[in-house]
Amino acid sequence: MTMSDLSRRSVIAGGIAAAAAGAAAGSARAASSSSPAVLAGENGWVTSTMARMTLEEKVGQLFIQNVYGKDATTPDSRNLPLYGVASPAEVVQKYHLGGIIYFAWTDSVQNPDQIVGLSNGLQKAALTQQSKVRIPLQVATDQEQGVVTRIGPPATQFPGSMALGAGRSAPDARTAAAITGRELLAMGVNTNFAPDCDVNVNPLNPVIGTRSFSSRPELAAQLAAAQVAGYQRDGGVASSAKHFPGHGDTATDSHVAFPVITHTREQWEAIDAPPFRAAIKEQIDMIMTAHLSFPALDDSGNPATLSKPILTGVLRGELGYEGVIVTDSLAMQGVRDLYGDAEVAVRALMAGVDQLLMTPAMDEAYAAVIEAARSGRIAPDELDAKVRRVLGLKYRRGIVARPYADPAAVASVVGTPAHLASATAVTDRTTTLVKNDAKALPIAPNGKKVLVTGYGVSTTATLAAGLTSKGATVQTMQTGTSPTDAQVAAAVAAAADKDVVVVTTMKAWDTSVTDKRGGQQKLVKQLLSTGRTVVVVAVRDPYDIAYFTDAPTYVATYSYSPVAIEAAARVIVGDVAPTASLPVDIPVAGAPETVLYPFGHGLTY
Repeated sequence: MTMSDLSRRSVIAGGIAAAAAGAAAGSARAASSSSPAVLAGENGWVTSTMARMTLEEKVGQLFIQNVYGKDATTPDSRNLPLYGVASPAEVVQKYHLGGIIYFAWTDSVQNPDQIVGLSNGLQKAALTQQSKVRIPLQVATDQEQGVVTRIGPPATQFPGSMALGAGRSAPDARTAAAITGRELLAMGVNTNFAPDCDVNVNPLNPVIGTRSFSSRPELAAQLAAAQVAGYQRDGGVASSAKHFPGHGDTATDSHVAFPVITHTREQWEAIDAPPFRAAIKEQIDMIMTAHLSFPALDDSGNPATLSKPILTGVLRGELGYEGVIVTDSLAMQGVRDLYGDAEVAVRALMAGVDQLLMTPAMDEAYAAVIEAARSGRIAPDELDAKVRRVLGLKYRRGIVARPYADPAAVASVVGTPAHLASATAVTDRTTTLVKNDAKALPIAPNGKKVLVTGYGVSTTATLAAGLTSKGATVQTMQTGTSPTDAQVAAAVAAAADKDVVVVTTMKAWDTSVTDKRGGQQKLVKQLLSTGRTVVVVAVRDPYDIAYFTDAPTYVATYSYSPVAIEAAARVIVGDVAPTASLPVDIPVAGAPETVLYPFGHGLTY
């Protein structure tokens, strides 16, 4: 399902002017804020380094890969089938890698001390290999915050992009990025694949959703620019706008299939382009491609990641972007349907990409790119331009001058009381009270019997703790993303003697993937039938209310991060008056052209 024509027109009306105003500013990259001396140093280092590089070393700089293991030198058998060597350090040295990306499932992000140790160990591997050049790594992760958070507590948590959109504050968005960037850098992570610049105009979008700031391009652009400044200027890390040319209007997940965006060129200019233009104006270091077809920009059927018309024609030529273009993960199905993994790597580079992220066939892809360079399929000057952009980013971002993080300084930066206080203050300004028809909120919890049920072990526990601290007697009954009939019945029975029921929902609208049995919707409806005071808290997408419109009390947090749930508890008991408003339209269930609650709606006490 794509966005309705009516909804498109409403967005275009507000977006055409912004797109026109931004066109001139975004048509060429803003003048560098670097001094002539800094630029001369960058050019000198890049030129002298490239003069000593072999072809294999140049090609290696174009790859960012995931590696398994909590430290750099301990062998991990999971690396063997991917790379033929066992330790992360050996992977770096075998391919002269340009970068490494961290995930929880690779055991890369267990705690701050472990992360800084791994980061420094990987940098040592890059800087001590047998070579004429010593080039440090980009050490990257996806710390978007909210639903895409790779490094958890004690690192400071924020509720994510759509929550910031609800708060409407560019300074808050910049603060969140600045703190996130500073903490990443303290752990040796110098590159963050954020912010998400997609404009989520499709409420059924399964892959973007609350990762987007808003369904309005002008708000998304304003907050994206603020976050680029926060990450790069304040936080000192490289940032990456994603997913170009725009992933906001699809009901298909590009991790498992191949989405097609049906926007016209006019709609792309008005809806999808403004956040990317704003990021380019802020001198974004990197832009990440999307694995989707966008026929209005390229009707070949190729994904944008492999599209020269989109990457070289539109992004480079029309938008004037001069920084690094990086692919989304090449292990995603959306880019693997048409060509083999080795050919995908070559075609992406030929299309205009500079760096290849997470190829699932490293030996084959590495060899294919080297052969393409030797044969002239990738011209020598094109290869050198890509390497120059990658090395220039490393120099400008301070990675060359300061490749190592200080282990002794981690505790004084990561999760400090000041950072946590800032996160609390920002998050308190993002909780949205959508519906309070029965005037049930705020509740006076002291002496009340409360049932907290619904999605999430930690989510329900965090909410229960907040209510307990205010004097409520709380029973917790977690029912997950797809409650069974037995779980629903147990929750209804538990509600019988309670004064208040708080039920958390998480993508209750999604009965295709998240909740195939529709258990969350059943849970809410049957709890409402008990006659108890029921407070529904949507802890991810705000769209759930459309599927149980009889609920008289509804709060949206846009995230199940503990910081967001703690803020919701403060709103429920009245310690904090809600001030945020919806950053998207909530449409009627099954009728996306009809708005149930409009952008900008929000209540307070």
